Amino acid sequence: MSLQFKDEEFQSAWKELDEPQLEGGWELFTETMGVKIYRLHDKETGLYEYKVFGVLNNCNAELCAEVYMDLTYRKNWDTYVKELFEKDFGGQNAIYWEVKYPFPMSNRDYVYMRERRDLDVDGRKIWVILARSAPETPCAEKSGVLRVKDYKQSVALESDGGCGTKVFMNYFDNPGGMIPTWLVNWAAKTGVPGFLTDMQKACSNYSKFCTKK
Repeated sequence: MSLQFKDEEFQSAWKELDEPQLEGGWELFTETMGVKIYRLHDKETGLYEYKVFGVLNNCNAELCAEVYMDLTYRKNWDTYVKELFEKDFGGQNAIYWEVKYPFPMSNRDYVYMRERRDLDVDGRKIWVILARSAPETPCAEKSGVLRVKDYKQSVALESDGGCGTKVFMNYFDNPGGMIPTWLVNWAAKTGVPGFLTDMQKACSNYSKFCTKK
């Protein structure tokens, strides 16, 4: 069974490229390497939801979308990936993703659904990818790895008018367990811009990877 995302979810993601929606408590958390990161405190969990706005230079939007969707390739360039694959879990297609955490913390894993849509908005080409956890998926939990059951992410990509790509990303996850504040802040302040830098490099190497396959 495929979990369908609603049209409105895709629409609200791409609209952030034009007008960031930051009312209701969003605060500028950090700005680095041309990337602005905002956060919103979630009273229920005590955690933060994040919105990221930036540009990937020298990488067109369609290529960004292809690289973002290619799970096999991500295992080559994302050093935090322990395991990543898509498969059918008892009639339900989902992605399994195990993320390396620094010692002595346990790794986290995710089971989630995602959908990509290539949109034409009044002649503008915009790529939107939505993902969210699918805790009902029959995928057994591993010993020593904590399952993240509350995860969502949306990504919107569009040409910046030149050789680069405008990026909007919105994400929240509840990693469970006791995560030190310094690690949470590091992940948001350094990890996210670092991920975009790595992805930019991955885009430039993608054609080489594809010819090797």
